[in-house]
This record gives sequence, structure tokens and C-alpha cells, in this order.
Amino acid sequence: MLKQTLDRLYAEFNAPDTAADPIHLVRRYAAADDREAVGFIAASLAFGRVTSVLQSIARVEAIMGPSPAAYIREFDFRREAKRFAAVGHRWIRGRDLVALLWLMRQMIDRCGSIERFFVATRANPDADMRSMLESFSSRALALDVRSAGVRYFFPRPSAGSACKRLNLFLRWMVRRDRLDLGVWTDVAPSQLIIPLDTHVIRVGRCLRLTRYSTPGWRMAEDITACLRRFDASDPVKYDFALCHLGMMYPGSSALEARLGRFKITDRRSSPARAPARARTPPPSRRPSVRR
Repeated sequence: MLKQTLDRLYAEFNAPDTAADPIHLVRRYAAADDREAVGFIAASLAFGRVTSVLQSIARVEAIMGPSPAAYIREFDFRREAKRFAAVGHRWIRGRDLVALLWLMRQMIDRCGSIERFFVATRANPDADMRSMLESFSSRALALDVRSAGVRYFFPRPSAGSACKRLNLFLRWMVRRDRLDLGVWTDVAPSQLIIPLDTHVIRVGRCLRLTRYSTPGWRMAEDITACLRRFDASDPVKYDFALCHLGMMYPGSSALEARLGRFKITDRRSSPARAPARARTPPPSRRPSVRR
């Protein structure tokens, strides 16, 4: 059964030492407000090769010092601009990071935390994630923006975006297990949408978790809806396992062989395609990528 397979994969990956991941940098902080602050920055930069992602997050952490939340509460746009001049991540420049931190300060000034800003205009506690993300990004970009590049960090479902990095941040903050931090209390795990990246897409297609061929918000909702059938209260708990399984097995035949061990069946209960090889190929040694 597919549920048994997914639960087995979840148990296999539900430990801090199973794979390199930005969440481990966030976990080092004990205070909830520090975890929220670093988590938002780390998730915002979670695109590209994992080595580069971790290095970029560490550079920002070094500037913020031992209490990132306190740093953001006192953040001064002009004063800090020079310190970030040489800091960047792929196409993100230092001025974009400064603008991001400035928006975070404005959220905290207005509502006390990013969580409170996120839920501030929620119509009801059971509002769907699409409407919450739409409102969050729109309200964030209605603040004093300072840099056009910061808009990259606040995508909207209405524009077709899967909002991967925002959904990743929400997974870290809302869920609680051996990996996720459970910092937030005003959003339920059942409301989360899977952070859709290339690896989740590949594994999702292999398992026939989606009917869509084009990545975007509809595919993220579709995969989440399928996973909700196996755990309605916490469908996104499978994300870390699905993502890192895809990282470990970048080739289609290798992935199918790995999944073949569990006798995967698709969402319509038809037999899965037979593995391409009888023997499971070794996992890739390349650094993990979440993009």
C-alpha cells in the first residue's frame, strides 16, 4: 500500500542526521523568535546547491550575531546596507537581503512577530493556505519595500507560483517532529501545502501523486490533496522524505528501483511500473539541491 510506503519513508528520514538541509542551521537556536527570524531568511535562500545555500545563510547569520530576532527588531536600513554590500546568493544581491530584513522588521513592528503578521487578516482559523499566502505576500509588498529584488521572496498563488520557499518556511514553523520545529501555534499542519521543488515533482510523478505536468500552485495543491488521503491532519510530513529521496536518486531508473522495493502502487491502485534494474543502483554522491 502507498500509505505504508510513505509512512516507512517518513520514519526513515525523520531524524536530523539523515541529510544536509538548511533546517539544521535554524535548529541551533533555542529561542522561538530567533528560530522564526533565521527560519524565514534560511527558507528565502533555499534555492540552488545545498552547499551554496548553507554558506549564504551562514554569511547572513554572522552579520546578525547571536540573537537574530533582536538584530531584526533594531534593524536600520541605512546602517546595515554597507555590511551586506558583498553578500549575495545567486542572483540575489546584498541590497535585496537588506530589503528583506527591513520588511521583516516592519512585520514585527506592526504585529509582534511574523506569525502574527501572517494570520493578521485571516478571515477564519480554517482559511485555506492559498488565501493566506496571497494575503501575506500582498501585505508584505505593500510595506516600505526599498528594492524591487525583494519581491522574489513574496510570490503569490494567483500568479501561478507554487510558493515553494514560503511553504518550506511554514512547514518548519508549523509542524513539530524530530526535524520540524513547531514554533507557530496559529496555523494547523492540516492547512499546509507541500513545498514543490524539482525533486518532489520527480518523486510525485513516479508515485503518480499528481495529474498535472506543469509545475505551479495547482500541482502543489494536487500532490498535497493526494497526501492528505494518507494523513489528513499532517499531509506535508512526507515532504522531507520525498524531497531528499529525489536528491539521492537523480536518475529515473535509480529512483524507480529504489521505490520498487516498496511495491509502489499509484493513486488509482494500479500496479507500478517494474523497476528498470533488479539491483538498486547506489545513491548519487552529488551535493543535494532543493530548487
